[in-house]
Amino acid sequence: MHTSATIAAALKTSPVMVRRVFPALHNAGFIIQRKGPQGGAQLRTSAKSIGFGDVFAAVGGEWPAAGDRATDNLLQRSRGDAIAAMNGTTIAALTKKMKKAETA
Repeated sequence: MHTSATIAAALKTSPVMVRRVFPALHNAGFIIQRKGPQGGAQLRTSAKSIGFGDVFAAVGGEWPAAGDRATDNLLQRSRGDAIAAMNGTTIAALTKKMKKAETA
């Protein structure tokens, strides 16, 4: 289990921001959470099996809507295409790229 402080330090963000994302990741089935002194969060499955697009879909909120059926259908198809394209990168690959960028 990793605490929000540990995760935040690794991501160079605040623990509050990490804790705000935890419920969405938990509800999407990406993480397991445990409360208490030995608590924290951990991935439910391998980072190699989690697509970046799926994480985006879980935490990204609502996609824009125009209120017009044809336009909204186009926007939803665009959302699906964007998520599929982002799923070409896994969380493991993204983490590897971030670590490589830190050392460069």
